[in-house]
Amino acid sequence: MKTTLLFFLVLITNLASKAQSIPADSLLYAKVIIKKDRRIDILGEKMYAYNEGLKKNIRSARGYRLMVLSSNDRNLAMKLRSTLLQQYPDQKVYMVYQNPFIKLKMGNFVEKAEAENFKKQLIRQGLVPGNVYLLSEMVEIKPAPEEELQ
Repeated sequence: MKTTLLFFLVLITNLASKAQSIPADSLLYAKVIIKKDRRIDILGEKMYAYNEGLKKNIRSARGYRLMVLSSNDRNLAMKLRSTLLQQYPDQKVYMVYQNPFIKLKMGNFVEKAEAENFKKQLIRQGLVPGNVYLLSEMVEIKPAPEEELQ
Protein backbone atom coordinates (compact mmCIF):
# COMPACT_ATOMS: atom_id res chain seq x y z
CA MET A 1 0.00 0.00 0.00
CA LYS A 2 2.83 2.37 0.92
CA THR A 3 4.70 1.69 -2.31
CA THR A 4 1.57 2.35 -4.39
CA LEU A 5 0.94 5.62 -2.58
CA LEU A 6 4.55 6.65 -3.02
CA PHE A 7 4.41 5.78 -6.73
CA PHE A 8 1.32 7.97 -7.29
CA LEU A 9 2.84 10.81 -5.29
CA VAL A 10 5.98 10.81 -7.44
CA LEU A 11 3.90 10.54 -10.63
CA ILE A 12 1.70 13.49 -9.67
CA THR A 13 4.74 15.58 -8.69
CA ASN A 14 6.42 14.91 -12.03
CA LEU A 15 3.30 15.77 -13.99
CA ALA A 16 2.67 18.94 -12.00
CA SER A 17 6.19 20.31 -12.32
CA LYS A 18 7.03 22.20 -15.49
CA ALA A 19 10.34 23.37 -16.81
CA GLN A 20 10.76 26.95 -17.87
CA SER A 21 9.73 27.29 -21.45
CA ILE A 22 10.80 29.98 -23.90
CA PRO A 23 8.94 30.46 -27.14
CA ALA A 24 11.03 29.44 -30.14
CA ASP A 25 10.65 32.78 -31.91
CA SER A 26 12.09 34.71 -28.93
CA LEU A 27 15.39 32.77 -29.23
CA LEU A 28 16.09 34.55 -32.51
CA TYR A 29 16.28 37.90 -30.79
CA ALA A 30 17.95 36.87 -27.54
CA LYS A 31 20.82 39.07 -26.37
CA VAL A 32 23.54 37.93 -24.01
CA ILE A 33 25.44 40.52 -22.02
CA ILE A 34 28.76 39.43 -20.53
CA LYS A 35 30.27 41.57 -17.81
CA LYS A 36 33.96 40.88 -17.36
CA ASP A 37 36.03 42.09 -14.47
CA ARG A 38 39.21 44.00 -15.42
CA ARG A 39 41.16 42.01 -12.83
CA ILE A 40 40.88 38.93 -15.06
CA ASP A 41 42.82 40.77 -17.78
CA ILE A 42 45.44 41.89 -15.25
CA LEU A 43 45.80 38.31 -14.03
CA GLY A 44 46.25 37.12 -17.60
CA GLU A 45 48.97 39.72 -18.22
CA LYS A 46 50.78 38.67 -15.04
CA MET A 47 50.60 35.01 -16.01
CA TYR A 48 52.03 35.88 -19.43
CA ALA A 49 54.92 37.81 -17.84
CA TYR A 50 55.58 34.94 -15.42
CA ASN A 51 55.66 32.38 -18.24
CA GLU A 52 58.03 34.59 -20.26
CA GLY A 53 60.30 34.73 -17.22
CA LEU A 54 60.24 30.95 -16.98
CA LYS A 55 61.23 30.76 -20.61
CA LYS A 56 64.40 32.69 -19.74
CA ASN A 57 64.84 30.37 -16.78
CA ILE A 58 67.73 30.84 -14.44
CA ARG A 59 69.20 27.41 -13.98
CA SER A 60 71.35 26.13 -11.19
CA ALA A 61 74.45 23.98 -11.33
CA ARG A 62 77.46 23.07 -9.27
CA GLY A 63 79.74 26.04 -8.86
CA TYR A 64 81.56 28.19 -6.33
CA ARG A 65 80.84 31.03 -3.94
CA LEU A 66 83.13 32.99 -1.69
CA MET A 67 82.50 33.06 2.06
CA VAL A 68 83.56 36.59 2.94
CA LEU A 69 82.28 36.83 6.52
CA SER A 70 81.10 34.63 9.36
CA SER A 71 80.39 36.76 12.41
CA ASN A 72 77.81 37.42 15.09
CA ASP A 73 78.17 41.19 14.63
CA ARG A 74 75.11 42.24 12.63
CA ASN A 75 76.28 45.81 12.07
CA LEU A 76 79.58 44.63 10.60
CA ALA A 77 77.74 42.20 8.33
CA MET A 78 75.33 44.88 7.06
CA LYS A 79 78.15 47.36 6.49
CA LEU A 80 80.27 44.82 4.58
CA ARG A 81 77.23 43.72 2.55
CA SER A 82 76.45 47.28 1.45
CA THR A 83 80.12 47.92 0.61
CA LEU A 84 80.33 44.77 -1.52
CA LEU A 85 77.08 45.60 -3.32
CA GLN A 86 78.38 49.09 -4.11
CA GLN A 87 81.79 47.87 -5.28
CA TYR A 88 80.49 44.86 -7.25
CA PRO A 89 76.90 45.47 -8.39
CA ASP A 90 77.12 42.62 -10.93
CA GLN A 91 77.83 40.04 -8.18
CA LYS A 92 75.13 38.76 -5.84
CA VAL A 93 75.71 38.86 -2.09
CA TYR A 94 73.91 36.25 -0.01
CA MET A 95 73.30 36.87 3.68
CA VAL A 96 72.42 33.79 5.73
CA TYR A 97 71.74 33.58 9.46
CA GLN A 98 72.81 30.32 11.08
CA ASN A 99 72.50 30.67 14.81
CA PRO A 100 74.59 32.43 16.23
CA PHE A 101 76.46 33.54 13.09
CA ILE A 102 75.64 35.74 10.15
CA LYS A 103 77.36 34.48 7.02
CA LEU A 104 77.99 36.51 3.90
CA LYS A 105 78.56 34.62 0.67
CA MET A 106 79.28 36.23 -2.63
CA GLY A 107 79.15 35.36 -6.31
CA ASN A 108 77.91 32.70 -8.69
CA PHE A 109 81.06 31.30 -10.23
CA VAL A 110 80.93 28.28 -12.52
CA GLU A 111 84.70 27.93 -12.90
CA LYS A 112 86.99 27.54 -9.91
CA ALA A 113 89.71 29.68 -11.52
CA GLU A 114 87.26 32.56 -11.89
CA ALA A 115 86.35 32.31 -8.20
CA GLU A 116 90.02 32.18 -7.20
CA ASN A 117 90.79 35.32 -9.23
CA PHE A 118 87.91 37.16 -7.61
CA LYS A 119 89.09 35.98 -4.18
CA LYS A 120 92.57 37.40 -4.84
CA GLN A 121 91.03 40.67 -5.98
CA LEU A 122 88.99 40.96 -2.76
CA ILE A 123 92.05 40.25 -0.60
CA ARG A 124 94.16 42.82 -2.53
CA GLN A 125 91.54 45.53 -2.01
CA GLY A 126 91.28 44.81 1.71
CA LEU A 127 87.48 45.10 1.80
CA VAL A 128 87.04 41.90 3.79
CA PRO A 129 88.20 42.00 7.43
CA GLY A 130 89.12 38.29 7.70
CA ASN A 131 89.86 35.34 5.46
CA VAL A 132 87.95 34.58 2.27
CA TYR A 133 87.00 30.95 1.73
CA LEU A 134 86.04 29.20 -1.47
CA LEU A 135 82.87 27.09 -1.13
CA SER A 136 81.46 24.54 -3.53
CA GLU A 137 77.70 25.15 -3.80
CA MET A 138 74.76 25.17 -6.17
CA VAL A 139 74.89 28.51 -8.00
CA GLU A 140 72.58 30.35 -10.38
CA ILE A 141 73.48 30.23 -14.05
CA LYS A 142 71.93 32.90 -16.21
CA PRO A 143 71.37 31.99 -19.85
CA ALA A 144 73.80 33.38 -22.42
CA PRO A 145 72.50 36.25 -24.57
CA GLU A 146 72.11 33.99 -27.63
CA GLU A 147 69.95 31.59 -25.53
CA GLU A 148 67.64 34.45 -24.56
CA LEU A 149 66.84 35.22 -28.20
CA GLN A 150 65.51 31.75 -28.91
